[in-house]
Amino acid sequence: MNRFQSALKAAILGSIFAMPLPLSAQDIVQLGYGRLINNDFLGDLKDRGQTGSYVSSRIYGKAWAARLPAHAGEILEFRLQADIKSPDNLVVPAAGDRPFAGSVSAGLHTHYQQAGYEIAMGAELVATGPQTRLDQLQTALHDGLGVSPPSGATRSAQIGDKIHPGVIVEMGRPFRLGARSQVRPFFEARAGVETLVRAGMDFEIGKSGGSDVMVRDGITGQRYRTILLGEGGVSFIVGADTAIVSQSAYLPLNRGFALTDRRDRARAGVYWQGKNSHGFFGVTYLGREYTTQASEQVVGSIRLALKF
Repeated sequence: MNRFQSALKAAILGSIFAMPLPLSAQDIVQLGYGRLINNDFLGDLKDRGQTGSYVSSRIYGKAWAARLPAHAGEILEFRLQADIKSPDNLVVPAAGDRPFAGSVSAGLHTHYQQAGYEIAMGAELVATGPQTRLDQLQTALHDGLGVSPPSGATRSAQIGDKIHPGVIVEMGRPFRLGARSQVRPFFEARAGVETLVRAGMDFEIGKSGGSDVMVRDGITGQRYRTILLGEGGVSFIVGADTAIVSQSAYLPLNRGFALTDRRDRARAGVYWQGKNSHGFFGVTYLGREYTTQASEQVVGSIRLALKF
């Protein structure tokens, strides 16, 4: 671990362990729930790179006052994620293509605001390798759909078993542009299974998410809602960001991978909320992550909550 990674982890972990936790066990109730599914086939109708992921978040706290609290620890998020990354050709990967990688992560995060800045920070454990059984899951899914599954050679060359502790922090500040639109620049830092710093912004027009708890998906950057308040309606979201990545366990240097100078993302989506149901669909452009990557890709994201 280089000095940058060590300093970043120490700074974020210090903030997490120093934060007050005012909630006792009997105070905590579930305040909301959110999830998001990402899949390459929903974007550019292919199956490679950031091929598929699922993330879910459960929000706990004493109460929700339609705005983030002023102190860390009053709103807690438990996040679970499963993610599959794969080469362009699952049967015979090309030389220089990325290895298959399955990962499962569990994290604890807190959301609050200070001086107009929205802050989310937390810690996670990320398991990689055959221990996740995600290579078996993709094989079973492909067999069921009549699509070629990962070959034995592809699965043998996948990223190995390991547990990666990590930390994440994001700071953003929303600026209202009118009664129903806002722009939100943000800064993010991660250390762990990947170590990076990222800056970007999101623009939303339509139904304001100001009274909702929003969580950013780590793969696409799309933000999904976990606490739903206010009137129904439709909103449109666009955003973009760029990151400098110093290391990635998914693209290890000892296998000859060289990371690109920067990692770009651009996204758009539509969110709707009715009386009993709500949903989201978005698409995200993902730039190259490593120098021998054959092409960029477009990933689709979806979340549906239908009640009849």
